[in-house]
Amino acid sequence: MRLLAALLLLLAGCERPLPEGVTELTYASPYPPGHPFSRADQRWIDYVEQASGGTLMIRPIWSGALLSADMSMEEIRHGVADVGLITPIYARGGAHLLRTQTGFYSGVDTQEAQLEFYRCMVAQVPQFARELEGLKVLAVQGGVLPGILVRGREVNSLADLDGLRIRAPSELLPVLHSFGADPVDMPMGEVYSALAKGVIDGVVASRDTLRSMHFAEVTDHFFELQIARGAYPARAIDQDVFDALSPQHQAVIDESIAVWNDAIMAENLAAAEAGSDAGEGVITVSRPSAGDQAEFDAVYLRLAEQRANALSRFGIDGTEAFRIARDSLVARNQVECGV
Repeated sequence: MRLLAALLLLLAGCERPLPEGVTELTYASPYPPGHPFSRADQRWIDYVEQASGGTLMIRPIWSGALLSADMSMEEIRHGVADVGLITPIYARGGAHLLRTQTGFYSGVDTQEAQLEFYRCMVAQVPQFARELEGLKVLAVQGGVLPGILVRGREVNSLADLDGLRIRAPSELLPVLHSFGADPVDMPMGEVYSALAKGVIDGVVASRDTLRSMHFAEVTDHFFELQIARGAYPARAIDQDVFDALSPQHQAVIDESIAVWNDAIMAENLAAAEAGSDAGEGVITVSRPSAGDQAEFDAVYLRLAEQRANALSRFGIDGTEAFRIARDSLVARNQVECGV
């Protein structure tokens, strides 16, 4: 079905000849145009078109018409879209370190520090380039620290997580399991329905999702546990497509990387504020004790190191990647690369 949609879009493009000297790229995202991620994407699109003087145009295709969550990297490599929102954290294979490294970020609690932390690892660990072969990364995405949104009950301590079925990113599954929860990994696009139907009891998410994902409609409580989150490559262009662009257009794309990163961070912050407003008077809030927070942080980091060590079964030196990552964190909110 997705292949048919791609072919129809290509045919539609053939029926609309471009003016001489104009190049058009397709951009695909699973999110609708009004989502904060899409608003950041639109800012990038506007920049590229303006900076190129209208000679490089971007045709956005929203709402998951082309790319899937778990195969987005492969789909871009195979030309389903020229540029797209990629989700290596959901990849079925071939992105083992990209998935695992998102659990290395304990103590990194700003978006700027998350991106720098990621860049430190990429600069020193060749495995990242191997897993991203065929793609040129155009934006790295971090985010506001999440807590846990819960339906039908309050959570006031780690002990209250016992027995709750909670959607969480892959790096947090063993962490939550250690506190008695029943964590599951699923694409965020499926979470609203799962909460509404009672399939899951909660979701690890930041406040922005109260509005952006409409979670204020299907949850009642926010447990403001400070959960570290990792950055990951989130927008990419097919390397062959990039190489085929003119030098002038390549320069515009390269210059747009900083624009896209900044746009994502700004939209994330704005969405978090809007989410807090949406939850006002609707969502109750509790915070963990200092002891619970310290215990969670210790388990998070210990299990992250275990997952890194386990990458050896794929021939990946995750232990070294973990060491490099943690050595780059010299103080809270301060990241220095050893390169």
